[in-house]
Amino acid sequence: MLVIRLQRTGRHNLAAYRVVVAEKSKAVKKEAIDVVGHYLPTQNPKVLDINLDKVQEWIDKGAQPSETVASLLKKLGMKGAEKYLGKPNKTAKRKKALPEPEPVAAAPAEQAEEPVETPAEVAVETPVEATPEAPAETEA
Repeated sequence: MLVIRLQRTGRHNLAAYRVVVAEKSKAVKKEAIDVVGHYLPTQNPKVLDINLDKVQEWIDKGAQPSETVASLLKKLGMKGAEKYLGKPNKTAKRKKALPEPEPVAAAPAEQAEEPVETPAEVAVETPVEATPEAPAETEA
């Protein structure tokens, strides 16, 4: 199966890519059947030069662009590139599907609970035992 993919060239920390048509089972850095363009993402502004006529010929012959190449072709305005883009990320779907938590309404002042006293604040009342009074002394 033929695939249209990026082949990395360039030196360390200065990536440059060729857009090539190659056999899918071959290594990425090995021999390519045809070079259809190049992509230089490190330059400012980015350089993207792809021969869309050649790409369309190879697609007609059965080659399929990789997702990255398909997104680059879409940026260039090639029609039909959307069908080669993968499905959206499942985690993004999951995040959107989760319901948003409802805000907790503040309780009105009338319904607010009374503050609970801590043991240090509670006055300990001990029962006073009744002490028998001494009989009053009578004076003689």
